Amino acid sequence: MAIISNLTIDQGSTFSVDIDVKDSDDDILNLSGYTVAGQIRKTYSSSTKTDFTATVSNSSGGVVNISLSATQTNALKAGRYVYDVEITKTDTAAVTRIVEGQIEVTPGVTRA
Repeated sequence: MAIISNLTIDQGSTFSVDIDVKDSDDDILNLSGYTVAGQIRKTYSSSTKTDFTATVSNSSGGVVNISLSATQTNALKAGRYVYDVEITKTDTAAVTRIVEGQIEVTPGVTRA
């Protein structure tokens, strides 16, 4: 079962967050042999998406990083979105959602 974590992103700013992945016994999950992916959408049924840059940043430590560039966050309209992040075990193709929630994009003032 995925952890629910609501996030705030400042429009026009670089965004990055580390996610600690644990198993059902609350032990660190070794992420060797896993890939990660995540998306933001305005609604669950929206066809428009923004992909996180998602990487396993520390496989033995069970750490995943998701990020968006300043250009990507600037393209998001201020408001509420939904997101999730999934890991995939490469040898079995088993997919597990590790985190999900809402994202609040706060409007920016400074523009280039």
